[in-house]
Amino acid sequence: MVLSQRQPGHELQLLQGSTVFFDAMEQAMDASLREIRLETYIFNLHGGGERIMQALTRAAQRGVAVFLVVDGVGTPELPAPWPERLAAAGLQWRIFAPLGRLGLLVPSRWRRLHRKLCVVDGQTAFCGGINVLDDGYDPNYGALKAPRFDFAVQVRGPLVQEVHAAMSQFWWRLQATQLVRQVDWHGAWVALQQAVQETRQGSTKLTSIAAGAQAELVLRDNLRFRTSIERAYRQALGDARHDILIANAYFLPGRKIRQSLIHAARRGVRVRLLLQGRYEYFMQYHAAHAQYGSLLAAGIEIYEYTPSFLHAKVAVVDGRWATVGSSNMDPLSLLLAREANVVVQNEAFADQLQRALEQAIAADARLVDARQHAARRVRLRAFDAVAYLLMRVMLFLNGKRY
Repeated sequence: MVLSQRQPGHELQLLQGSTVFFDAMEQAMDASLREIRLETYIFNLHGGGERIMQALTRAAQRGVAVFLVVDGVGTPELPAPWPERLAAAGLQWRIFAPLGRLGLLVPSRWRRLHRKLCVVDGQTAFCGGINVLDDGYDPNYGALKAPRFDFAVQVRGPLVQEVHAAMSQFWWRLQATQLVRQVDWHGAWVALQQAVQETRQGSTKLTSIAAGAQAELVLRDNLRFRTSIERAYRQALGDARHDILIANAYFLPGRKIRQSLIHAARRGVRVRLLLQGRYEYFMQYHAAHAQYGSLLAAGIEIYEYTPSFLHAKVAVVDGRWATVGSSNMDPLSLLLAREANVVVQNEAFADQLQRALEQAIAADARLVDARQHAARRVRLRAFDAVAYLLMRVMLFLNGKRY
């Protein structure tokens, strides 16, 4: 499914599902002449994922500079013979923060690379929630009966410069860290200087204003931009006058966002949440249910998507503000991980996304009834409470308040 809208300053395409996303990204990679940068949490070579790896390899073999970064939890290793193939092709790749012997028992290891970004020749960028993972397959569950529900956006225009600067800066920081471990102090200093230069070139917010069209890249990290995505959401929710529609895979908002949603509902805004009905992770699913009661009591409509895993991280407010990205509304995304969202203020683009979400609600979601939810079995409510408590403990160990 491709939903496209041309607007002054930016050309945007809303991409639904990995098949369409892979088609667009592979086409851009095959046309590349100079450089490809790709960051992803999961790079899985099953099904369509192998197409992307082959496209990267083809580009590197014809002399394109290719830089790939994967996360050490989402992608702890690449299966043989791919590391050898990548090296032979000249493709440069890194694993961000691979886990040591203690794994995630070390609190700092919860700070993951969760953003999904790609930039090709400094002209075309991709941002969204879709990993390099076939929608018909899950590493833990195998073949899926229905495809995963997710979105990305393809962007052409001035915003691409910001994506390139952010990715280039991150690459040079990884280079510096690796060289420090190799006791190459001079090389590390040169890499760090390059990272600083990239930081000055990009501000993480670039707005194209032409005939009212605006788009911006909003990043989250653990240095300069700790609360950027949360603040973007809170501002949009606070400004809402008619309608809020959010689809989010792992929905466990902190107090400020939760109150923004409740206040919006109480002042007459229609608030709809499309969340996971078929869950991937037991603890996150039940921790989210611990918050359903207060949201339902405020008149917020909660729908659960049932055909497959909902993995989207998108929202539409008042039919004119929209966001597509990697950030969930949970503490892992809003407090710990590196994330990236594109925010668009354009009625046509927002309408395209809203129609896709409303179609999913009408055809594939069930409405959560407040009375039935409150009357669930004691065992299920106990799971909710325990999962929420464990989440709080994890945050405490990381020194975070939420």
